[in-house]
Amino acid sequence: MSDLVSIDLTVNGRPRSLEVAAHHTLLDALRDDLGLTGTKECCLVGECGACTVSIDGRIVDSCLVLAVEADGCAVTTVEGLAAEGRLSRLQQAFLDYGAAQCGFCIPGQLMAAQDLLDRTPHPSVPEVQEGLAGNLCRCAGYEQISEAVLAAAEGTVR
Repeated sequence: MSDLVSIDLTVNGRPRSLEVAAHHTLLDALRDDLGLTGTKECCLVGECGACTVSIDGRIVDSCLVLAVEADGCAVTTVEGLAAEGRLSRLQQAFLDYGAAQCGFCIPGQLMAAQDLLDRTPHPSVPEVQEGLAGNLCRCAGYEQISEAVLAAAEGTVR
């Protein structure tokens, strides 16, 4: 008797079918089964935000979501922000403003920032800070990250 469950989901716009263990997280499925390693594994308890992805337009910590819960859903990872091999304006702003220091928290920061910009196209500094509050940066690059989000919102990417 197999303990694998078949799931179908759309990842970064592409339909995918997987066989996953019932206890595996969406983070496991993305990294191990699909090879999408941009989403980072860090705290595994939903505290740091490094594993943030979007499910049906809502950001979540993928370490807290079972892969089977994403069955039938549209999932966007940091890899899905780029289009046709080109960085998104937000991704480019992170590079231009030095927001990508060690890089470990950046995928989650980018996903949270994109979610913020989707909801609030021209956020204030406090709105950026609140929108990214669930994502920890151990390099303390918060100022550069906020500057990058604001630059992307204003279209003033260097």
